[in-house]
Amino acid sequence: MPGAETPQWPEGTLLARLAPQTANALLSLGVEQRVPAGRVLIREGSTESHVVIIRRGLTKVTAEMADGRSALLSIRVAGDILGEMSALSGSPRSATVTMCGSGLVRFVHRRDFTPFLNDFPGAAVELATMVGERLRWSNRRRIDFTSYPLKTRLARVLAELAELYGQERRHGALEIGVRLTQPELATMCGAAEITVHKALRDMRRSHLISTRYGRITVWNLPELRGSADMAPDQRRPDAY
Repeated sequence: MPGAETPQWPEGTLLARLAPQTANALLSLGVEQRVPAGRVLIREGSTESHVVIIRRGLTKVTAEMADGRSALLSIRVAGDILGEMSALSGSPRSATVTMCGSGLVRFVHRRDFTPFLNDFPGAAVELATMVGERLRWSNRRRIDFTSYPLKTRLARVLAELAELYGQERRHGALEIGVRLTQPELATMCGAAEITVHKALRDMRRSHLISTRYGRITVWNLPELRGSADMAPDQRRPDAY
């Protein structure tokens, strides 16, 4: 449409990395759907070969652990692509992706996605770069698990989530824009749920955060970052 504005995708997402013409070419593929909260977009172990592009909304990426619990691996937002590894390799899905709220997504089949990457080699390079950054972040998280105590790991997770998904509230507070259960936080921190419960209680007593119905509000981000032993400019390498 003449005069239409180019969407401003969150930093670090695939669509933000692409030139506007390339992003529009990708968004012309497949089928777009409005999806409700709780809709499973990708299911772990399935052999479907499509990718999903988030146009609007938030998703949780989870994987089942050996003990049957669900581990929260990451959160993806508008502008992100999901399922690219399985679509390219043909391997089964390694995680489940679920909508956190209602949203708008685009389903693109492998038969359309692969030719797109051939026609737009710059997009293939950006996709490979993004995957590499996510792997580096995963490696850093493993180092965090072995190098820092639980309270530091939890503070890091909450600070990162607040910076990336925080919605401004009164008095400068940031409410993390996705509901998180204590078991999910525990898996992100590599700790027992009861330990995370105690750490959250201590943070509430210190007025760093408040919790209500799965929502976490960060009241003092600089102090939380101090508790997380994070440098002022340290952010996740796959920040989006």
